[in-house]
This record gives sequence, structure tokens and C-alpha cells, in this order.
Amino acid sequence: QSELNSFLWTIKRDPPSYFFGTIHVPYTRVWDFVPENSKKAFQQSHIVYFELDLTDPYTISALTSCQLLPQGENLQDVLPRDIYRRLKRHLEYVKLMMPSWMTPDQRGKGLYADYLFNAIAGNWERKRPVWVMLMVNSLTEVDIKSRGVPVLDLYLAQEAERLGKQTGAVERVEEQCHPLNGLNFSQV
Repeated sequence: QSELNSFLWTIKRDPPSYFFGTIHVPYTRVWDFVPENSKKAFQQSHIVYFELDLTDPYTISALTSCQLLPQGENLQDVLPRDIYRRLKRHLEYVKLMMPSWMTPDQRGKGLYADYLFNAIAGNWERKRPVWVMLMVNSLTEVDIKSRGVPVLDLYLAQEAERLGKQTGAVERVEEQCHPLNGLNFSQV
């Protein structure tokens, strides 16, 4: 395992700095495959910077706002009618299926299908098409079954806070959001 490419880069200085590439998937899917050298580097670090600070309420609020269409516009106004109708039918199907997609563990933790659907797809008619596309891609049985498990970035941020590490972010929400919002309809 020590020979694996762990997506960990070391910047040789005193003390050393590390650069670790993560992916946005539930940490439980990848944690057992993160090599020990990466886990050790995280444990030994006093300051940890993330792509975005997912523990900051402002970041979450800004991400939510950035996804919205301009005031007064709805998805129905910007999507072709047939695509809008197919999307609406698909979301109705997902909402109907979601209770059967949830795990007993999720239900045991008090997670309800309606709540989960609204947390993911709530206000979908006000979102920009690119964000609706990303949302629809995450509304699958496999993804629903892993809801409630933080993605790797968030897990590491929560661990850093729990361990009293100083945290920060290397990007602002706008740096992530504006390029996606700049895609034209045919690109989306």
C-alpha cells in the first residue's frame, strides 16, 4: 500500500507542506483506500486548507444563492417545454421511489424521504439549468443510500475541526460558481 499513488504531494520545506487531491464522494467509499502516508500527513498537520470551507454557513448560503436564476425567472421560462415536462415527471418518479431507496440505517437516524427529497431538490424550479443537471445526476438509488455520510472533503474538514486544527479555504464560492453559471444552454 505504501507504493500506491495516494494523491498526496509533499512540498519539501520545514515544516513540510502537503497537497492532497480529494473527490466529492461519501468518504466511506474511499477511506479504506486512502494510504497511511496521507492519513499521517493529515494527523500531523496543524493547519488544513480545503477547496471551500464546507463547515462555514456563509459558504453553504452563498453556494445556494449562486445556483438560483435571476430574480423573477423560473426554470420553466428558460427550458424548452418538453425538457421541462420530462424533468418534472422524473422528479415526481424520484420522489415516489425515494422511500424504497433509503436504508434502514437512514430511517433509524430519523431521515425521512420527503425531507431528503426537499433537501436535495427543493426549490428546483428556481435553479439554473447547470445546477439542476448536477442535482438530477445525484438523484440515483446509489447516491440516496449514501446520503447522511459526508463527502471526503467535508469529513476531513469536520475531523480537522474536531482535532482543533486551524482551517481555511483556497477558493471562494464565486470562483466555483461563476464558471458553471457561465456555461451556455447548449453546453449544459
